[in-house]
Amino acid sequence: MIRHGEEVEMTGQEASGGQKRNIVRYVLMVSLGLAIIALSIIWITGAANAPDNPEPNPAEAVSDPALAPAGTDTAPAAPQN
Repeated sequence: MIRHGEEVEMTGQEASGGQKRNIVRYVLMVSLGLAIIALSIIWITGAANAPDNPEPNPAEAVSDPALAPAGTDTAPAAPQN
């Protein structure tokens, strides 16, 4: 630490109060690697256990229109001649 009048000049280590280590960088890299490995295992095992080509179930079709609430018309009435 060097003083120039009222100004103080410090090094990075003096200002931080300790040594600068890269431990946080290593922890982040290891946790990222573990997350990638875990998600890859989940993805691969899910793909391996999935059925090859399942037959579609007509009971599960979603192409049918939703039912209208009770008391409402689903379409406007056609004019009668």
